[in-house]
Amino acid sequence: MVAIMTETTRTDSPPASRPVRQLLAASVGNAVEWYDWYAYTFLATYIAAEIFPKGADNSLVPLLSTFAVFAVGFFMRPVGGLLMGAIADRRGRRAALTVTILLMGGSSLLVGLTPTYEAAGVLAPLILVVARLLQGLSVGGEFAASTTFLVESAGPGRRGLFSSFQYVSTTAGQLVASGIATLLVDTLSDGQMNGWGWRVPFVLGALLSLVGFWIRQGAEETRSTEQQQAPRPGLLEALRRHPRQSLLICGITAGGTIAYYTWTSYLPTYAELNAGIEKSDALLAGTISLAFFALLQPLGGLLSDRYGRRPLLLFFGLGFTLLTVPLLHALRDSFAVLLLVQCAGMVLLTGFTSISAAVNAEVFPPRVRAAGIGFPYSLTVALFGGTAPYVGTLFKEWGHSGFFPWYVAVLCLGSSLVYLRLPETAHAELRR
Repeated sequence: MVAIMTETTRTDSPPASRPVRQLLAASVGNAVEWYDWYAYTFLATYIAAEIFPKGADNSLVPLLSTFAVFAVGFFMRPVGGLLMGAIADRRGRRAALTVTILLMGGSSLLVGLTPTYEAAGVLAPLILVVARLLQGLSVGGEFAASTTFLVESAGPGRRGLFSSFQYVSTTAGQLVASGIATLLVDTLSDGQMNGWGWRVPFVLGALLSLVGFWIRQGAEETRSTEQQQAPRPGLLEALRRHPRQSLLICGITAGGTIAYYTWTSYLPTYAELNAGIEKSDALLAGTISLAFFALLQPLGGLLSDRYGRRPLLLFFGLGFTLLTVPLLHALRDSFAVLLLVQCAGMVLLTGFTSISAAVNAEVFPPRVRAAGIGFPYSLTVALFGGTAPYVGTLFKEWGHSGFFPWYVAVLCLGSSLVYLRLPETAHAELRR
């Protein structure tokens, strides 16, 4: 496995000349992208009530349908990772980032304008599916391009720190989405929320996408001159020439993505379904813990630059393997307990999220780095992260909600075994 990493340990061009501006261009756009993506999760129960046909009283079928559409969006992410990653490798990182944010803005507006099932019948969920497919295409490409862009913009010994801003900005977008959802739930009546309130965040997201587009126009391209002059890689070249690296990305990501989407997206709904937490309390606890999580990311990145990537990955993987079940079983009808459980998970999760961009970039050579990261990463996220809310809700529907924590723990154990054999690359130079 050491041989896998050696192709990335030479350097042929300096980092970006304006690193702070690079961070801003990547972070603001990324925050807008993920705000649009996560607004759907936080408002899932309202979308379920308006867009899908109602089942029997107290049935979870509409909510399951909503989470199924959430998962469908994830399965477009590998396509987005491949296509937008190829654009980033062939046309430049900045070009790909421009396309992804415009695509996300348009699809967010489409969600906000989706008619109700009562007004349009089966056309309503079909429109929602199309919007989520477009969002999935955008988000898959965003991760591939922004991951590469951030790490290639970093100066010597700062890849971990720059990498951490991937999830600082992701969490900022998620935090704004959660905060707006909480504000709307607390200030509007149920009738207003079901009627028009849930649409507001999506229309706002479309407007914010234009801001992100404007900021990204001033970004500096991070592909080296040599790479820009080299023959353009084929669409599937990364998979064809680097299959072992692709499998390594899958192994690194599986545990991280299930833990991430469980703790940052699904936990409020899980607490509502399994511990009787009030919806507003669950959203408030999620918002507070997300702010705490964002503050932890640069610390994790700095620690990895000094001590290495592998210790943090093992801290995450083994921590979730041992503690997922007791943490989720500790949930009860208590805001304080929910907040404590969420914050404890966020500390562990930082071992993965703060450095995942750097770890992924250090696996692939620059010629196919964006597409090489984008497809296997997004495929793994689709299989395990995007389905987390659906699997958790399905276990509840079957009467076996206690199985879900074990499912998370097993996947984290599998990734921990990969981390044990992962070569350390924190102090090797990154070729651009």
